[in-house]
Amino acid sequence: ESKHFKITIMRSFSLLQEAIIPYIATLITQLTQKLLAVSKNPSKPHFNHYMFEAICLSIRITCKANPAAVVNFEEALFLAFTEILQNDVQEFIPYVFQVMSLLLETHKNDIPSSYMALFPHLLQPVLWERTGNIPALVRLLQAFLERGSNTIASAAADKIPGLLGVFQKLIASKANDHQGFYLLNSIIEHMPPESVDQYRKQIFILLFQRLQNSKTTKFIKSFLVFINLYCIKYGALALQEIFDGIQPKMFGMVLEKIIIPEIQKVSGNVEKKICAVGITKLLTECPPMMDTEYTKLWTPLLQSLIGLFELPEDDTIPDEEHFIDIEDTPGYQTAFSQLAFAGKKEHDPVGQMVNNPKIHLAQSLHKLSTACPGRVPSMVSTSLNAERDTALNCVSLIGYARMVSQEIM
Repeated sequence: ESKHFKITIMRSFSLLQEAIIPYIATLITQLTQKLLAVSKNPSKPHFNHYMFEAICLSIRITCKANPAAVVNFEEALFLAFTEILQNDVQEFIPYVFQVMSLLLETHKNDIPSSYMALFPHLLQPVLWERTGNIPALVRLLQAFLERGSNTIASAAADKIPGLLGVFQKLIASKANDHQGFYLLNSIIEHMPPESVDQYRKQIFILLFQRLQNSKTTKFIKSFLVFINLYCIKYGALALQEIFDGIQPKMFGMVLEKIIIPEIQKVSGNVEKKICAVGITKLLTECPPMMDTEYTKLWTPLLQSLIGLFELPEDDTIPDEEHFIDIEDTPGYQTAFSQLAFAGKKEHDPVGQMVNNPKIHLAQSLHKLSTACPGRVPSMVSTSLNAERDTALNCVSLIGYARMVSQEIM
């Protein structure tokens, strides 16, 4: 039955696309009835998976042509979803969260009240105990933050500690710390600054505690993306001040021990872009980098940024990190199954601000050199690391110096 369902529904939906829109209402009614029926005994995992794929594809096809139709899907599906959640059908819950994410992301305006009623329940610890729920739950909370951050700040501010509690639980796990950073990055990017002001210092303290207790390459990569996103959102000076507010001269230690030596490990185009824009801000919009004991780190930081642009990614992982701690894999649990048609489009938080990070760096250095005549070109031109010279093929430090000094931006 599952094979027959896959062939007839999935292939038909994929091939026909807009042609089936007039029949979607009937199909969804039948799919919802089938969903409720099999939720009583979800014994056929392939059938279940493709049933949810068909629902997601129906949503995508219809809402692409008519975004307002998302309301009709919510009316058809939410009763079934509520029953599944209330009956704790563990096999279906990750799928339900993925479909809800897809529906919520389709909304363009404020978050509907039906979703806000669900929001507090998503923070309940019992849901997060099941590893199969975690990716889908994080995705759904990200959708809440992207679409309803102002509503959360105004009508559910008392739930922000619960949201941060989820983050704290996730970053304590080597297996799930990246999911914690996905959530944290969405909080930093979307929540009104004043709504998280009182929690910012504690967030950094938690991250430093994890760094001291259990530093892994995966955690370092996520940490680098986070601090650079924070720098973009709140400013380079704010990043320096929060570090030094935790411990004097900590900003310099983070630059010297983490950012400069580890930035080459960052992977992913968007992640690299975030780091490039953040480091550019540190180089050009942070006064302490120009006139304090941190000034000696200005040139090495610029070198590390050029390396991020031009050198191969450092994908080495220490041998001891190839094994996940036993406590991160507690017994048998329902695995997470990603729905292909619920896939999330890659999000670039600096897309509207910066198109090309190399040009952005050159323009920012030029702006800084105008504010500090003669100083920046001399710092750049004397900083060339002979060891790296041959590797910086396209754009070397000298190349950037010429762009700045000749004002060809």
